[in-house]
Amino acid sequence: MSSSISSINRSSQIITCNAAVAWGPGEELVMEEVEVGPPQPLEIRVKVVCTSLCRSDITAWQSLATPSIFPRIFGHEASGIVESVGQGVTEFQKGDHVLTLFTGECLTCRHCLSSKSNLCQNLGLERKGVMHSDQKTRFSIKGKPVYHYCAVSSFSEYTVVHSGCAVKLRPDAPLDKICLFSCGVAAGLGAAWKVADISKQSTVVIFGLGTVGLSVAVGAKLRGASQIIGVDTNSEKFEKARSFGITQLVNPTDHEEPIHQVIKRMTSGGADYAFECVGDTGTVTNALLSCCDGWGVTVTLGVPKVEPEVRAHYGLFLSGRTLKGSLIGGWKPKSDIPKLVDMYIRKARAELYC
Repeated sequence: MSSSISSINRSSQIITCNAAVAWGPGEELVMEEVEVGPPQPLEIRVKVVCTSLCRSDITAWQSLATPSIFPRIFGHEASGIVESVGQGVTEFQKGDHVLTLFTGECLTCRHCLSSKSNLCQNLGLERKGVMHSDQKTRFSIKGKPVYHYCAVSSFSEYTVVHSGCAVKLRPDAPLDKICLFSCGVAAGLGAAWKVADISKQSTVVIFGLGTVGLSVAVGAKLRGASQIIGVDTNSEKFEKARSFGITQLVNPTDHEEPIHQVIKRMTSGGADYAFECVGDTGTVTNALLSCCDGWGVTVTLGVPKVEPEVRAHYGLFLSGRTLKGSLIGGWKPKSDIPKLVDMYIRKARAELYC
């Protein structure tokens, strides 16, 4: 009984910890001591063990579109340990290892119940800097609110997330690696497997060779793609890219002709699949132009900093090309991501004992 009472007391307390706080758009992050409120009903408070940096964090930090949502704590890819739970939480308990999710799964809304979507009407992308449940923040500095990012805010030693925006991890999952499954790795693998559904012996071009792009490459390789072209303006990435399955590499700045013409020549008329992993709508257009007529599929995964509208001639679509969007690779977050973690651990163990 005493341990139960201790847990309840802990879940009602405000704790203080360090966090990297952005005080304004593009302003340098400052390490501050912040107060983290207790988890409210259906929420959990998490000790962040590992977090990674996503390009969308930088895009949102630099954006002038929402100057009122500052000060703010960014970060949305994290693994950690449950420190306390709020009222009504039955799925998690103190000490559980978890992965945070920037988009959740309530399991009851129209989208969650549909096999055609991985969106959630109740726990979808949170854009106001507050919690889903009560539209308030759990962070403060000297009594003044500090806003969240994607209802995660992992650039803090502790954070509070909705229980629908976290998945329980098996105890043997390496937290320092698994945090990448919160966004980047899951997004890339899913774009290749679920959204595009890459076929064997197909040709693939990937624009952008960061975490997402390299994860697409792994997915394409595992699906048996015969040609995987990586495109990036930073040639220093090329050596590492080869180890992820990229077969040919192109730096657009090395060519005078448009990059889509280079790709069309390399693929004898256009790639079967093209992936935009940069966060640039101009690159979306280039990816679409790099696809073949008839069945070419382009998948866009990036979050653009400027010019959110995609421009493309209607003739590209009349000729049979398809443009698809992808959020976290089409995976249903709570239902599917634990399966990815299991796949990773099985493969890691198999390699260890080979």
